[in-house]
Amino acid sequence: MNIEQARFNMIEQQIRPWDVLDTDILDLLHVVRREAFVPEAYKSLTFMDTEIPLPGGASMLPPRFEARILQEAQVQKHENVLEIGAGTGYMAALLAHRARHVTTVEISPELKAMAEKNLKDYGIGNVDVVLGNGANGWEGSGQNGAPYDVIIISGALPFLPENFLKQVKVGGRILAVIGESPVMQARLIERTSETGYHTRNLFETDIRQLRDAPRPSHFRF
Repeated sequence: MNIEQARFNMIEQQIRPWDVLDTDILDLLHVVRREAFVPEAYKSLTFMDTEIPLPGGASMLPPRFEARILQEAQVQKHENVLEIGAGTGYMAALLAHRARHVTTVEISPELKAMAEKNLKDYGIGNVDVVLGNGANGWEGSGQNGAPYDVIIISGALPFLPENFLKQVKVGGRILAVIGESPVMQARLIERTSETGYHTRNLFETDIRQLRDAPRPSHFRF
């Protein structure tokens, strides 16, 4: 099987059946070639419905998960996006084609370097890869900092820290996976006003937690 047939099968057999029907998203999966962002040792897993191991206990999320989150985010060309967990830079590359600017925060120096190289090799210039721990939010600075139009958290959190709610604009969206293994819920949180938020559960899942994710206190009320 050649690589284009494998990509076609991934889209038709994994992604479309997961209710990813936006033609712009499906077309983008042909434009941003996933294999360019997969570590050499795992190239054979590029189009498989599985997480791909990355250094430091991180992972590249399954293709159908990435595509569904991208569809639910509904990123627009004028929007400023924050991603937590750069990994190899693949999700940032997808987002960059739809957003004005993407800031992606990565806690691992090795993965930060990998993401920067992959994005540079791909000729993507509207992404900043920042080294740091974004599990409690990321303020950033200047016109590309908070508040953001869209925040995508590419790893699970046991709960959503309040900072994220403050760092998204009114009318903005947060895509996050909340919970503890094996029961986690992908959620879309929309900020409807200065004090109002609307949460929609998208699907159940079980993915790796963000490194250094905050732990809930047993005494939280």
